[in-house]
Amino acid sequence: MTSPPDSDAAPSTSLGELLAPVRGKIILACVLQAIGAAVGLVPFIAIVELGRELFEPEPDNGRLWTIAVVAAVSLVVRIGFMMGALSVTHFADNDFQLHVRRRLADQLGALPLGWFDDHDAGEVKKLVVDDVSAMHHVVGHVFTDITASIVTPVVAMIYLFTIDWQMGLIVLVPFVIGVALFSRMFAGYGEKMEEYNARMTDVNDGAVEFVQGIAVVKTFGQSGRAHRRFLDSANRFVDAFWNWVSGMLRSSAIAEIVLSPLMTLMVIAAAGAWFVDQGWISAVDLVAFFVVGLAMSQPISTLGFAMNFVQSSQDAAARIGVLLDAPTLPEPTNPRSPEGHAIEFDGVSFSYDGDHTVLADVDLEFRPGTMTALVGPSGSGKSTLAKLLCRFWDPTAGAVRLGGVDLRDIARDELYGNVGFVFQDVQLLRMSVADNIALARPSAGRDEIEAAARAAQIHERITELPGGYDAVVHQDARFSGGEAQRLSIARAILADAPILVLDEATSFADPESEAAIQDALSALTAGRTLIVIAHRLSTIVGADQIVVLDAGSVVETGTHDQLLDADGLYARQWAADQRSQPAGAGPEVTP
Repeated sequence: MTSPPDSDAAPSTSLGELLAPVRGKIILACVLQAIGAAVGLVPFIAIVELGRELFEPEPDNGRLWTIAVVAAVSLVVRIGFMMGALSVTHFADNDFQLHVRRRLADQLGALPLGWFDDHDAGEVKKLVVDDVSAMHHVVGHVFTDITASIVTPVVAMIYLFTIDWQMGLIVLVPFVIGVALFSRMFAGYGEKMEEYNARMTDVNDGAVEFVQGIAVVKTFGQSGRAHRRFLDSANRFVDAFWNWVSGMLRSSAIAEIVLSPLMTLMVIAAAGAWFVDQGWISAVDLVAFFVVGLAMSQPISTLGFAMNFVQSSQDAAARIGVLLDAPTLPEPTNPRSPEGHAIEFDGVSFSYDGDHTVLADVDLEFRPGTMTALVGPSGSGKSTLAKLLCRFWDPTAGAVRLGGVDLRDIARDELYGNVGFVFQDVQLLRMSVADNIALARPSAGRDEIEAAARAAQIHERITELPGGYDAVVHQDARFSGGEAQRLSIARAILADAPILVLDEATSFADPESEAAIQDALSALTAGRTLIVIAHRLSTIVGADQIVVLDAGSVVETGTHDQLLDADGLYARQWAADQRSQPAGAGPEVTP
């Protein structure tokens, strides 16, 4: 069986593991950046050497020109190495994003269809688009920024220590204090970022809930209450964010002051004046500390921001890791083809979480070309049973067989070539209407697509659109629930699967849409093996077999008349159903 992963378990996929395919390019970029950073100090050292030469009684013009040329060349070399490093990292970033998104696409394709019942499109989009993009800065900039932030001070200190090690230690004071302050500022960053993300999720959920439900809450005069829930979540976010930021402000402000060029100059000036007065260092040598010492402070600020991006990327990688670690449906190594379309449930049990049984020891047979209706109270397991046939999940125990072959031994494409389904929750993609209908058969011609739409009673509605079949759903075209259901039926008609699982498509349709949907279903179900999840018993009185479930077990099977004569659960449900339905409602679905 495949179950959702433990959300509390640490994902095995880390940022380092995701970066593995481009690690070589990142290392090359860091080497180029290190060379560029080291060469970048040459112009500063050149200024010091120019000062030395100019303080000489008779400056050597040739040496002055040599120093100037070296400084100019070093600037060009530095730019070349840094541009080379950035080029390498951005090419690496393109490869990285392509690699990760392909992994995510492959994983999404291998996940059980049931996984998508618990994860909406917004969550998947955030993982595939937003979280992958969030790691761009780490690959494209952060590693090279960290390299420069380390190499520049180290090279600068080596140079300054060769001039005077005591004065070098003085220059290190603001550097060390700044590092300590930044370290304190980022203490507990992970926990605070988790709270930030949780509060932001609450705000997003509150906004979506308010917008999507605005018609309902206004109808019942509860818009103020719904708006207040959104405002409360926004206020909680502001409070959490302020508590986080306010704790960082003092350390951040002091660190910025300590590492500012002005503070560095003040420390060098104060200590340097004393050193010169004591005769420990010459005025010319002190110039080196004024010029090169400034290179010590700024990289630490850059390092602080870089670590912020690293932490954010680690959080994004952890979320991606949860998806990549989600259990997938195993593909058969030696797939077998079913012989015929007979369906058998053999001792099937199922649990979503391993603790609560949803189906228990179900034995059923579905003969080819017949209609079987699944009925029972809410939560009885009828939808779960139907989805096991579509392999949304694998059984916890027992086997579901098609044509004598366990579904786990049938290749995915062949399984869905034999089994189609139409559920209440219709998913239309942001693509043309024609492409939505041809989703199961992308090679289908326009004539075939239009024929399926006509059979589904949706052709005329499509032709009314400005772009017709080329109109883009959710952009150029908006469909009501009943119209979207008929598009879904057209999709199933075009797929032409011999077995069809149908979650009653008219539950939420208005009378006019219901009639059109029923006509479309008549075209869809002709000649197929049909499994119907029935919500209104009046629609399935002509079924060849009615399976009654209760608490995950099959309690009755038979035809409509047989079950009425048995005077059991079905008979009681039928009586209740008849009392609740207006006269003439619910045309039958017949195979």
